[in-house]
Amino acid sequence: MSARKKTGADRTAKAKRKTAKRPASRQKGKRSARAQHKQERRRLPYVQCLERRGPVSVWLVDGAYVRKNIDEEFSNFGHHYSCSAIPQDEVWLDQEAVPDEQRFFLHHAVVERELMAQGKDYDTARQEANRQERQMRLRAGDVRKLHEGKKPLRAALVHERLWKALDNGVQVWFVKGRLVRSMYDVEFTEGGHDCVYEFVPQNEVWIDDDVHEEERGFILFHELHERNLMANGMDYDTAHDDASRLERHYRNHPAELHEALAQEGWE
Repeated sequence: MSARKKTGADRTAKAKRKTAKRPASRQKGKRSARAQHKQERRRLPYVQCLERRGPVSVWLVDGAYVRKNIDEEFSNFGHHYSCSAIPQDEVWLDQEAVPDEQRFFLHHAVVERELMAQGKDYDTARQEANRQERQMRLRAGDVRKLHEGKKPLRAALVHERLWKALDNGVQVWFVKGRLVRSMYDVEFTEGGHDCVYEFVPQNEVWIDDDVHEEERGFILFHELHERNLMANGMDYDTAHDDASRLERHYRNHPAELHEALAQEGWE
């Protein structure tokens, strides 16, 4: 997938608790702490409130739940101005398998949200946020660590492990998603293939190693189906929409996924 999209739901959990009698000052303090705790408790997709920036709350959310029940396209982060389903005073970050990119995603989301709140269109805000995110990644030193003297960066440096070599010659690799975003494209999300990304070697499909294990089959199907359609001449937008439609279906009918993957050449 090559686009970052976002979405959400907002509910409040309530719990009854009994309290022993205490001196008035201590009892008031305890009630205040409990009230604050209850305000932070939410049902899925909410996981944890990470911080507040003025009136905006930054929430860690269960991305798998969002993709299954709200929006299949939700990926690394989201905010109200890019997706109206997210409350206006919230920023959502997907709960990563390896949470080493939260600072990049949060900065991007906050910059993009602020610019759109000032009236900038989405593309303008996204491009500026991308620029700042790239600068942060450069300062983090990811690319510098991968340079081999003056030799050009090789795509094999981001390979994590081979998942499977298919009979049609396509290789499916788990890749180091953070390095792909730092080296090539900050918008690389969940997976990709050679028919979309010029930096992916011919006949390769890449799956981000940050994708949770329970979602890998759905992402795999999306990438294989999209690639097969594009290899037969379909344009990206049409192929992506069809892959997204079917991915959404299989997320809600997982028993059908095995056969669908077989039809895409997985077996």
